Amino acid sequence: MKLKLNGSEGDLTSASSVSLARLVRVYNSGGSDLLLTQKNSSGSTIGTVTVKTKEVVFIKKEGLDTLEGGAALKVVNINFA
Repeated sequence: MKLKLNGSEGDLTSASSVSLARLVRVYNSGGSDLLLTQKNSSGSTIGTVTVKTKEVVFIKKEGLDTLEGGAALKVVNINFA
């Protein structure tokens, strides 16, 4: 799999649109499973998913949607190449 990076990696210490990303790579760098929450632009929860420790998941979202879940969740705006 090839990824095109559209920015620098950050974390989800606070809610973030990840630079208005539509596709986000999420890596759980922590020692425990973490809950990732996606919210729409009005702050309503769209859904949640548990990201297992050391796991990578890809989240497709609308640009203004936000993700949150903690400092151990490392995120970057991507496209598949």
